[in-house]
Formats: sequence, structure tokens, C-alpha cells
Amino acid sequence: MTAPNQAALDFLLTRRSRPIQTLKAPAPDRDALAPILTAALRSPDHGKIEPWRLMVLQGAALTRLSKLAETRGQALGLEAEKIAKGVDMFAETPLCIAVIASPEPSDKVPEIEQILSAGAVCTALLNAALASGWGANWLTRWVSHDRAFVDQGLGLAPHEFVAGFIHIGTESAIPPERPRPDPARKVAWVNE
Repeated sequence: MTAPNQAALDFLLTRRSRPIQTLKAPAPDRDALAPILTAALRSPDHGKIEPWRLMVLQGAALTRLSKLAETRGQALGLEAEKIAKGVDMFAETPLCIAVIASPEPSDKVPEIEQILSAGAVCTALLNAALASGWGANWLTRWVSHDRAFVDQGLGLAPHEFVAGFIHIGTESAIPPERPRPDPARKVAWVNE
């Protein structure tokens, strides 16, 4: 066994995503974002396929995506509240990183493992941002699943999809703690 990293474990035991409405400017600049992105890209990647990519969205890109969310929501006939949530994902955030799942054909690594690797990137990105002192949240909402939105807004290839939108900024309020899963109900010990 290697030496324990108690600080890392303490962080993981107390980590808490921040609601998107509490994330304000400033967001990390390129230099501050570099170690966060590097940490995320160290996620488990079965077979070294790298079945994901990241898009850092800021400024005019966020404005463009918020307008597209409104247009697409109206075209889909969504309720105003649901449209607003899609719009706010981009209009009310200082920085958003789209984690794009991009599975590759492989005889060695099943597609599901590649998709799970993209989810690991989302988790690592979220935790690296929080560990760096930023507020962060992982969202998807309806825009992630609207093919026209991701094609027009992000230029995804047909086999790609959004694994998550990671929002990062300066937290303006600390949310209250919420109930957490009970290990006694979620963990099974199998000995035979």
C-alpha cells in the first residue's frame, strides 16, 4: 500500500457541486484552467483510445448557444420554464466546458467502456475545478440530448454526444449540505 493522501480523501468526502446560478465571473483564465484540464484528461481510458474531447466555451460562444437554446426550445414546443433552463445554462455562466463523448470503433474496448470513460472525465473535471477553489457544476439538461442543438451549436460528428457541460466560476453563495446516499443501503458485501 502506498502512503495515504488524507487531504485528497477529505476533499472527496466533503466535495459539493455548486448550483449554476451561484457561479459568477471571474472564471479561471487559460493559465488557471490548464491544470484542471490536465487533471481531467488523466481519467481512466481503457486502451488509451481517448474517446472524448473538450470544448472550452466562453464569451460570444456562450451567447450564441443561449440564443440557439431559445430557438431550439421554441421549435420543439417546450414549456417556457424548460426553455429558460436551457438558455440559462449558457447565458448565466462565465465558463462552460463541454465534454464530448467520441467513441471509436474498437475490437478491444467496448463502446460502453468508452462512454464511461467520458463520464470519468466529467467527474475529474468537476472535482479538479472544485479542488482548485472554483465553484463548479455538471449539467446536461435537454440541450445535451437535442441532436439539432449539438450539431448546430457544437458541430458534433454523428457518433458523438455531450457527456456533460461543466460550468466553472467564482461561487457567490455556498449551498446548504444535502442528504447523501446511505452506504448501508447502497453497498453490498459479497464474500462467496
